[in-house]
Amino acid sequence: MDFFKRETRINFMAYRLHAAIFTALLVAAALAFLVFRGLNLGLDFTGGTLVEVGYPQAVDLAEVRETLDAGGFDGAVVQTFGTARDILIRLGPDAGEGDALSNAVLAALQAANPEAELRRVEFVGPQIGEELAEKGGLALLYALGGILIYVAFRFEYRFAIGAVSAVLHDVIVTIGIFAGIGLQFDLTVLAALLAVIGYSLNDTIVVFDRIRENFIRMRKGTAVEVTDRSINQMLPRTLVTSLTTLLVLIALFTLGGELIRGFALALIIGVLVGTYSSIFVASSAALALGVSKEDLIPPPKEGEDLEEERP
Repeated sequence: MDFFKRETRINFMAYRLHAAIFTALLVAAALAFLVFRGLNLGLDFTGGTLVEVGYPQAVDLAEVRETLDAGGFDGAVVQTFGTARDILIRLGPDAGEGDALSNAVLAALQAANPEAELRRVEFVGPQIGEELAEKGGLALLYALGGILIYVAFRFEYRFAIGAVSAVLHDVIVTIGIFAGIGLQFDLTVLAALLAVIGYSLNDTIVVFDRIRENFIRMRKGTAVEVTDRSINQMLPRTLVTSLTTLLVLIALFTLGGELIRGFALALIIGVLVGTYSSIFVASSAALALGVSKEDLIPPPKEGEDLEEERP
């Protein structure tokens, strides 16, 4: 616990070139996964049918998948919904639609377990899915644009570019990992990405605020020294925030069921890469753009020196 009470003396910015190379490789790998493998889009974006089935007792998801495969519903996504007795079945648009599809699914399940009961059926058309994907992408762009304007207004445009670079890094890496692993990307994961943007920005703003304060206090320090001092001062706060957030997210990932697992995993990845980017990406980008004390220290007001000289 003493680590969180004392100020560290780590020269983070001495490794900014190595961090820049690692960041470039990480982003390149994420983009390669997105281009060559693509995202495994969920029914929210591709369209399809959702069938909710209830059982009087808990059932094994693997057995439900095998039953559906045997019934001709290959590729069906089976998840628990709330409890182990409630099952969500997601079918792609090529499986069909309407009452005929839901009745066929129920018949296949009742052949293995007569107590299966149909609870709900929903159909999402491909056109609606495309509209959701378009609006989701626009939401990310609007969030990034708002961040750029806000940080430029509050701090300085070099800091704004650094903050947006860090957020872009977090979003691209998170999406790239989903593409590389092949996990389903749906609206819950998109919501998690928007939450990652807010988390990463908050962490970056805290560091930038301390950099601005230290630029005014440390008159003799260089920009690199001020940045290192600021990151070290905020490091305990950053680590405590990240660790406590991760504890909650890990609990959601392991105990929250399959329906929320993608959301929790996206946030776990976002917190990890967001902590890294707030230290190395955002601050390093601002330094690379040439931020200095003169950019942040307000100029003296006219007549201020004369007032200080008066007895």
